Parts: sequence; structure tokens; C-alpha cells
Amino acid sequence: MTVQITPVDPPQLVTSPAFAQGMIVPAGSLLFVGGQNGIDGEGNILTGLGPQTAQALRNVKAVLAEAGTGPEHVAKLTIFLTAGVDPNEAYAASAAEWTTRTAVTVVTVPMSRPGILVEIEAVAAIPAV
Repeated sequence: MTVQITPVDPPQLVTSPAFAQGMIVPAGSLLFVGGQNGIDGEGNILTGLGPQTAQALRNVKAVLAEAGTGPEHVAKLTIFLTAGVDPNEAYAASAAEWTTRTAVTVVTVPMSRPGILVEIEAVAAIPAV
């Protein structure tokens, strides 16, 4: 069974091809993906905001897949960027790695750990089997 996640875009707000203003998720199981960084499977921190953002999104997708869901079922992404970085590099990496339209919040924060420039959380529906 497929879960239909529905974007909500009020006509009085700007519509973006990259994100929705809101998302309707039908009742069912939800997956909350904890903050994923630009760290690969060997524990290495990638260099640069773009590579870290792409890796963090691949890590989110790996957690989604392990739980039996995918980007098409993500209702919300929260992207935490280390204060002082140029977000355009993160946006470009996100556009290349994440092609599903969803609700997104981007926040700047102090560095959580040396070398970490981005952290990404997600909330996704898990389709019934």
C-alpha cells in the first residue's frame, strides 16, 4: 500500500518547486530520523559544506530505506547549518541529492562538533505492507 503525502501550498504564499509550505501525512507509522551529518560509513567527516550536505542526505536516505520507506514519504526535513557558512553550497548539494518536494526548515546553529558543517533530520511516513 502506498502512502500519499500531500503538499499544502496556500495560494497567498510563494510556491517553490523545491519545498512545500506544509505536508499532509495520513495516519499511520512515522519514522523520525535523528540528525545525520556529512560522515561516511567509515566514520570520516567529508571536507566542505557541499560534500557534507550530500553525504548527510545519503545517510538520511539509508535510514529511510532501512525502515522500509523513501524520500517520497518524507513530510519534513530540518537542516541545521553551522553559523557563518554560505548556504548556497548546501542548497546546490541538496538539489542534486534530494529531488523530492517536502516541507523544509533551514536553521543556522553553532558548530555541534569540530568539522561538522551540516546536520539533517527527517520525519517520514512508513507505508503499510
